[in-house]
Amino acid sequence: MTISSNIVVQQISAEIINKKASLAIQRYTTDLNHYSMEIDTELKSWRENLINIFAKSISDDLEQTYKHLTTWGNAGVKLLIELKLPLDVGIEEVRFYRNEIGEIIKNEAIKNNMSLSEFYTLISNFDSVVDRAVHLLSLTYSENYLSRINAAEITALELSIPVIQITEDMGVLPLVGDIDTRRSQELMERALESVSTLGLSHIFIDLSGVPIIDTMVAHHLFRVVEALKLVGVKTILSGIRPEIAQTMVQLGIEIQHLTTFSSLHKAIKYININTL
Repeated sequence: MTISSNIVVQQISAEIINKKASLAIQRYTTDLNHYSMEIDTELKSWRENLINIFAKSISDDLEQTYKHLTTWGNAGVKLLIELKLPLDVGIEEVRFYRNEIGEIIKNEAIKNNMSLSEFYTLISNFDSVVDRAVHLLSLTYSENYLSRINAAEITALELSIPVIQITEDMGVLPLVGDIDTRRSQELMERALESVSTLGLSHIFIDLSGVPIIDTMVAHHLFRVVEALKLVGVKTILSGIRPEIAQTMVQLGIEIQHLTTFSSLHKAIKYININTL
């Protein structure tokens, strides 16, 4: 751009910054049904930062602007999640200020007789910054929620595999729900960790809440039993319902070396009698 064009660009940037405060409240007054005044107040400072970045992006180096946008995007996603707002709200904010600031750029360019070529360069750079803002919001928001989902899954796995100590050397591990590869690995790790920590010699794995026993599930269970056996812990399977027993026989699953019972209380009664 020429020296005169650079001056115009600086003027446009300054004009946007001067209108920052009024622009920041314009979003709420334009769409009163979008969210409450309390949420609007929380978003105001975030909006002002966005407007400031958009304004400076007109004259600043793009890479520097992208760095500012990254910081802004991280803070924005954190705020959206704290306010329990969906990603759509953040994207709509960006789009709204793209239109408002785009209108200011157009009017100022016309007023200062900016050439078509110079205006095209200016508006193209601005659009790339807007695109980057939307991209950063979407990416950061998705990563944050994926992280939360993974953490929730880990917590759910831990809570779904509780080892309950019932005597000084006996514990119960009640299983509820389907057992997949990931859960079976967690089952093995939790069982080994718990029997070691609690000093157990016997552990009852109760299958009353497991709906289906197939070859894969049986394989996972046998791996757990063998692992516990290696550390000197006797494993007893309880909750073997008739349909599960029939399925295991039909699948050709070898259960001769396992101690099994139809219910947990029968298993505990048997072990108590035979260890006295």
